[in-house]
Amino acid sequence: MADQSNHPHPQSHTPIFTHFQGFWCRSEFVPNITSFQNHFQALDDDIVLASKPKAGTTWLKSLAFTILNRHRFPLSGSPLKTSNPHDIIPYFEMTHYNNGRIADFSGMSSPRLFATHLPYHALAESIKQSNARIVYVARNPLDIVVSMWHFERSKPERADWPLDECFEQFCRGEEEFGAFWDHIPGYRKQSTENPKKVLFLKYEEMKEDAVGEIKKMAEFMGFPFSVEEEKAGAIEEIAQFCSLSSLKNLEVNKNGALKTVSWNRPTKSFFRKGEAGDYVNFLSPEAVERFSKIVEEKLKGSGLTFKMCC
Repeated sequence: MADQSNHPHPQSHTPIFTHFQGFWCRSEFVPNITSFQNHFQALDDDIVLASKPKAGTTWLKSLAFTILNRHRFPLSGSPLKTSNPHDIIPYFEMTHYNNGRIADFSGMSSPRLFATHLPYHALAESIKQSNARIVYVARNPLDIVVSMWHFERSKPERADWPLDECFEQFCRGEEEFGAFWDHIPGYRKQSTENPKKVLFLKYEEMKEDAVGEIKKMAEFMGFPFSVEEEKAGAIEEIAQFCSLSSLKNLEVNKNGALKTVSWNRPTKSFFRKGEAGDYVNFLSPEAVERFSKIVEEKLKGSGLTFKMCC
């Protein structure tokens, strides 16, 4: 059941939020999530891309789509050149089940690619019980704080949102789709217990070794690169094509707007720096130290660590 009575409002400048099934979400998403949970029927070759908002989702979608369709579309003719990654792979909770409708996927060819920001426990049971695979990307929570702050401030009505307010909300765990200390370990646990079900990636490791992580993704998804492809530099070409600098400079991502969501969102708002550790340019050493202690305490026993320095 949705509950608004005993929880502080997560974002005072935004639309109404509801505490639903243990996590915060926009109230308008509640019927969407409910319909998704009740009606989605996963296929064994489905691939679901999961993440917290601002954790590298745009990049993950670009890579997954290109890996999966590399024999169908040459890079020169990729749909990513004319469509934003979020329009190519929409979210269950924002698009497919918008307004609580029952989605029709009969026209989609297999393997089907989907995306979600939902925590693991809120996924449709058919995803958990089938052989569908999940690729999850995690990112340093401090970088998520700063990225979310910039993203929200791109909205005219939130241009003056203070960074301190954003930071405090994260410290309290008042984040859309769940606190990082619930969301990230939820998928991490599943990847440890069933590595064929969930591939757990770290944004920072993807930045350090894009080629290695792309190869890992392709193998997990069931579309490994052949020896010939590797020798021909196919992985490096995909890494370059899907890089932030490449996608950011496409016309569709400079002047376009998303077509698959019900609100106006410029495509350029999904592309900023994409750097690891950029939080040091915005947060004080004292704030970083305070947050680091929260992260250490909340992730204790999970086996997860994130490098945080001042």
